[in-house]
Amino acid sequence: MTITEFDVIVVGGGASGLMAAGRAAARGAKVLLLEKNKELGEKLKITGGGRCNITNAEFDERALLKNYGRAEQFLYSAFSQFGVGKSFSFFESKGLPLLVQARKRAFPRTERALDVYNVLAKYIREGKVTVKTGSPVTRVVSESTKITSIVSNKHEYKARSFIFATGGVSHPETGSTGDGFSWLAQLGHTVSKPTPTIVPLATREQWVKELAGVSLSFMKITFSVNGVKQFSETGKILFTHFGISGPLILNIAYKVSDLLHEGIVTASIDAFPDTNLGSLERRIIAVFDTNKNKMLKNIFQDIAPEGTSQSILSLLKGSVDPEKKVHSVTKEERKCIVRMLKALPLTITGLMGYDRAVIADGGVPLGEIDMKTMRSKKIENLFIVGDLLHINRPSGGYSLQLCWTTGHVAGSHA
Repeated sequence: MTITEFDVIVVGGGASGLMAAGRAAARGAKVLLLEKNKELGEKLKITGGGRCNITNAEFDERALLKNYGRAEQFLYSAFSQFGVGKSFSFFESKGLPLLVQARKRAFPRTERALDVYNVLAKYIREGKVTVKTGSPVTRVVSESTKITSIVSNKHEYKARSFIFATGGVSHPETGSTGDGFSWLAQLGHTVSKPTPTIVPLATREQWVKELAGVSLSFMKITFSVNGVKQFSETGKILFTHFGISGPLILNIAYKVSDLLHEGIVTASIDAFPDTNLGSLERRIIAVFDTNKNKMLKNIFQDIAPEGTSQSILSLLKGSVDPEKKVHSVTKEERKCIVRMLKALPLTITGLMGYDRAVIADGGVPLGEIDMKTMRSKKIENLFIVGDLLHINRPSGGYSLQLCWTTGHVAGSHA
């Protein structure tokens, strides 16, 4: 078996691995980047629907880090070294101006994820990083508290430092199949089981699937377990052929994941969250008064949110006859319509899998990492970055910022 030596070996050519390899090389290290796919940056090239939400333009570090939940306290040191401001400077200094959109989400001005990849590809070329694609790691060789070498394609590679940047398990079609988790467990690290966290929710009800493609901007959804209310959120909901999605749903999926372990999870959607029952009923009465001789089904689109009237009418069958003339609708039937519009019923059957996940959590607990350097506290020459770390976060640029920060810090210290 041929043996080759480097200063730093980075395993994984995604966002954090590219940043780590480029940074280590810029400091003068002889760097090898191993990637099992035929090309680097497969997931990066499709992120954000191909537009690449490169970071979140929240320059107040304390406010930014609150979005990382329990990881907040661990991240101050790393982000003080390479945070949002330095990420902006990094990409813009390399000819990629950024654009800030709603909710402080930052994108390349070109809105092309490929342009982000090209900046990083040039960064590692300039550092003369040796790149080997189509090179899955088949063995990690260690002695006591050090990695001595890794084996790939019947070739052994040695280095003083190793950076694991293999990603988590979201979008497995891009090669993110959790390989790094098994190596880390073998090396003595705790590895929290990954679950998809920024994912759509699967639902049982047919009316939801009938609305596939309909997006409603201002909805309030309330979740319950075994009939006991747990929490509510308001925002945009997208109905799909399998359930519900959209920014609001993606960002609360991790909470729903916890509830699913506790019992039967139901939800109700308030289609008019800024209108109380009495005001909504008066609004319906006004519509009824101008359409007394028309059938309920023919004027219901004037009451229900756009695109939802037929599906909501199907929910009302058994309580209200849609063929009924409006002047014949009783007071109790009218109240039934109001109650339905304020609490459209759902049963959550689960989270969609890793194939639809924007992010999956799981990985090494941060207490096992020196967050000033990203060095493992168990293996002295190992650095762990990106999605291998157990950090929950919402969508909106927070994941890629984590990749830039942890990758740059590891590359600075490896």
